[in-house]
Amino acid sequence: METESEPYVRLATLRQLHRVVAELNTARSLADTLQTVVDGIVVGLGYELACVNLVRPDGDLVVAAFAGDPAAEALITGRVGSRASWERRLTMGESWDGLRFIPHTEGWVLMEDDVPQWHTDGPDPRFEDEWHPEDRLYAPMYASGGELLGVISVDRPRNGRRPGAWGREALQMYAFQAAIAISNARLRANMQRALVRLEREQQALRASEESFRQAFEYAPSGMAIAEMGGDQHGRLLRTNDALCRLLGRPASVLRRYSFSDLVHPEDIGTLLRTSAEGGRAELRLGRRDGTYVWVSLRNSVVADAADGPRFLLTHVEDIEERKRHELQLAHRASHDSLTGLPNSAELRARLGARLCRRPQSVRASAIEALDAAFEGRDGYDGHAAHGGHAGHGGHAGHGGHAGHDGHPVGAEAGGAGEHGFHADGPDRFAGADPFEFPGAPPAASDGPYDHHVHTVAPATDIDDGTKGLAVLFCDLDGFKSINDRFGHHTGDAVLIEVARRLTTGVRDGDTVARLGGDEFVVLADGLGAADAADLAVRLRNAIIPPIRVDGRAVRVGASFGIGWASCGMSADEVLRSADQRMYIEKRSRSKAHRRAG
Repeated sequence: METESEPYVRLATLRQLHRVVAELNTARSLADTLQTVVDGIVVGLGYELACVNLVRPDGDLVVAAFAGDPAAEALITGRVGSRASWERRLTMGESWDGLRFIPHTEGWVLMEDDVPQWHTDGPDPRFEDEWHPEDRLYAPMYASGGELLGVISVDRPRNGRRPGAWGREALQMYAFQAAIAISNARLRANMQRALVRLEREQQALRASEESFRQAFEYAPSGMAIAEMGGDQHGRLLRTNDALCRLLGRPASVLRRYSFSDLVHPEDIGTLLRTSAEGGRAELRLGRRDGTYVWVSLRNSVVADAADGPRFLLTHVEDIEERKRHELQLAHRASHDSLTGLPNSAELRARLGARLCRRPQSVRASAIEALDAAFEGRDGYDGHAAHGGHAGHGGHAGHGGHAGHDGHPVGAEAGGAGEHGFHADGPDRFAGADPFEFPGAPPAASDGPYDHHVHTVAPATDIDDGTKGLAVLFCDLDGFKSINDRFGHHTGDAVLIEVARRLTTGVRDGDTVARLGGDEFVVLADGLGAADAADLAVRLRNAIIPPIRVDGRAVRVGASFGIGWASCGMSADEVLRSADQRMYIEKRSRSKAHRRAG
């Protein structure tokens, strides 16, 4: 820089300074800005060498740009100096306002530190303000918050002298503008990186949304998105093609409904108990044709954005085939494979569901129950039930059954694990726990306030008007000879036909079960003694007509024993009673009368 005492020189230098400062803001990237800074020092401020040391995120300073000597640029660009070494330099030497000058008389101690530096040769100064090759001049750059942004290092003024007041001020002003330009360049770089990152995230989001859309739309099983909360909670917003095909309704129609509008009335409780997050349920949904299909629902909650509305994503899987298979397995477990009638276990379950542990004839009053409770006794233990059948208490057993196949499955219920009773004779039912049968109301519920409808039985075979649950035990006469003579195929056909005739001869609410072999049992509720006797006669007359099998006619007879179910009895005791009466009835007739053919 020329002598500052001449005004015209100052004006020319100011114009040059203005030009290089203006160029600082034209650079597009941070790297271009840094290079523009050092080039501007060499071109506009009269120094032969200039360097920018930029503070890195870890605090150390890296040589980011160099101008004036390609060899020195290749030597030190990219090298790093520690923050501690730089702070030492910025506290040494002379402070020229915002600059730091370290004369060669002090700078020799810096020759061995880790700050990248270059060495220039030249003669020793001949006068006081002449520049020495080992003099150092630094211009720190600070950000708006006051933190160190970097350091400009200059060397070898073209006039060979240390800068005067004007040169120092020009370098200080330039460093200030350079700090602004570098901060802006960093901000632009950060914004560009943020924009690039945002664009990538948006692309990833669009790809994710497209993947979700394709997975949703083309999923092999049903998918639905429903509203959560508000007046429209549960309303379907979006459904895929698989769900539309499953329910036989277009998507535009399904958007008018919620799952609560489509669910089977018996399954509405299951749906309401299913949680939104991770909830699972198996229920029936209505189709357009009025039928219902078994489905498995799996729920999850999804959010439209971080704080956006939440939606319910429901996966709907068709399990109709599995449910049908389960029902088939349950039917096989509770029904006879040959005749399709309920088996022994199912018979015990249905019979046991009507019985409780306390005989109907033993009825304690409410006052007696309270007295027993205050005396520390347990319920009505003081009133032992020693009878097999109950008396004529005021509760008639009219609960009824749900038909031949409408009962709960009871394949694992108590009693014999096979078709029925293994030995012939009245004691075939011995050895079982008298009250171990499924469905029996517990003893704790017995009392004057329990809501169990007690099953009662007529006191005698004379019809006194009492209605009860009749148990008709049927044993076929002459079946063994048919089986031995014509084979099991014919015997099976006879059993199937007998089962059909028995089923046809009873009411819809009655139960016809096969115990095994040629033994059948009929449960008929709401009958008196005369009604039960008439039913036995009708069923026997229905069995007697010839049965045609493979072109031949065969006949079997039937012996019936009528027993009565009563609370206080077990299912085995009821069956044993009917079995004993059947044997009595069988022995009361001659063999010729028993054999119908």
